[in-house]
Amino acid sequence: MDAWQAGMQRISSLVAEQLENVQQPFSGITPEALRPAFAELDLETPLENLEAGLEELQSLYLKDAVYFHHPRYIAHLNCPVVLPGVWAESLLGAINSSLDTWDQSAGGTLIEQRLIDWTTERLGLGPTADGIFTSGGTQSNLMALLLARDAVCEKLPNHPGNQTHGLPPEAGRLRVFASGISHFSLQKACALLGLGHNAVVPVAVDERRRMDPIALREALDKARAEGLIPMAVVGTAGTTDFGSIDPLQAIGRECHARGIWFHVDGAYGGGLITSRRHGHWLKGVEMADSVTIDYHKTFFQPVSCSACVVRDRTQLRHVTYHADYLNPELQAREGTPDQVNKSLQTTRRFDALKLWLTLRLMGADALGDMLDCVIDLTREGHQLLAAAPDIDVVQAPELSTLVFRFHDANEDTLSDAQWDALNREIRKRLSRSGEAIVAATKVSGRQYLKFTLLNPDTTRDDIAAVVDLIRQHGQALVKAHHLAVSTTAQAGHGAPLADIPAASRRSHTTEAKESRHA
Repeated sequence: MDAWQAGMQRISSLVAEQLENVQQPFSGITPEALRPAFAELDLETPLENLEAGLEELQSLYLKDAVYFHHPRYIAHLNCPVVLPGVWAESLLGAINSSLDTWDQSAGGTLIEQRLIDWTTERLGLGPTADGIFTSGGTQSNLMALLLARDAVCEKLPNHPGNQTHGLPPEAGRLRVFASGISHFSLQKACALLGLGHNAVVPVAVDERRRMDPIALREALDKARAEGLIPMAVVGTAGTTDFGSIDPLQAIGRECHARGIWFHVDGAYGGGLITSRRHGHWLKGVEMADSVTIDYHKTFFQPVSCSACVVRDRTQLRHVTYHADYLNPELQAREGTPDQVNKSLQTTRRFDALKLWLTLRLMGADALGDMLDCVIDLTREGHQLLAAAPDIDVVQAPELSTLVFRFHDANEDTLSDAQWDALNREIRKRLSRSGEAIVAATKVSGRQYLKFTLLNPDTTRDDIAAVVDLIRQHGQALVKAHHLAVSTTAQAGHGAPLADIPAASRRSHTTEAKESRHA
């Protein structure tokens, strides 16, 4: 115990020192620069003490880590984390409960179950709802589609069930319907479920990039006419790129009328259940048969912390297997709450403790207020981007993402392909300078940049500063392009360059520093 306490104090001091001295979200190091340090390591020879191990970690990891709490990290769906969640991580790591059976977790089982009940209550799924904590949205979506697949297949004539006899001949006709910009984990899930990527049918979206209910109805009718079997419809509550929330109520009505499993992927937008101002955006989620929700996104919890919940707890039987040494059927009949009975995993971390301690110390309203804060900030960011003459914004925000690109309307010498290459290079240069981290995506085949705002400490000034950095890099690249074209013409070659000139790709860190000095 003395060693544990001393080690925790030393680690706590190291983390505090590191976080207090973070000046930017990333060092800008490249894989090529960092990889040699790992190649030289001898994992067969242990270090002499904790201090040596921490010094090595400082060099190999902490120095070049990407810091999501920094206000200019605005790239992916990574949130800064609340203190109760961090404290809980230390506690659950030391006790090391496994949440598969009661005799390995006891009170941990009931804490997790109470949080599942709290989640389903907030979603409005009704008294028969249940669920389980998972590693993340990808696993939750996989589990939901597995339940949907087996629920459909058990209704087929002369099929005793997938659990015992595998997939029926009709499996090749099963289809999952989701918007054309839904998460790629649906394709991965269908591949793992033996259905293949092509089992996911993309449904058209409207001008706000939400699933079009009329297009869904037409797609379902077409599938039936072709002899296909609609297995599930997935409504997305917060698409990764645009934060768009599908019309869940209209989709739910369509599914209920046809007897089709309705799954809501709320990995991103699920945190709206804590919002006092925007919770109504999830109207219709109460009609879902299953819901994916990621607490490690819009609930500000450390990774990993997620759940898959279902309206009808009896559907969880499709993932149940009774092992005599672990969770014998007799225990289930006696009422022992073995969580493994409803989980894809066996051994599971006590991730629920993070959310539990957060709710007990902060309350749900505090989390909702943080989410409302970043939603407001995103609207301010959109106003800033929309007012810039050299920024092309795709659309007004839905949740907390902004998709745009540097594109000077007065610059008519660059082709679309060159603007694509220029925006890719801008993102690369930002990352290599480490001053800001932004994401990227494609819209209608064209290259765009993306802000994902999940940090309540990020301000309008931070967004403006990042936009200025984007502009500086963009203008420098355009200038380099003109110089390269001029040089080529003087040499007797009149054709414009097809891409951003290689000559312009100087040291990103050096050029960023020069821009700041200028």
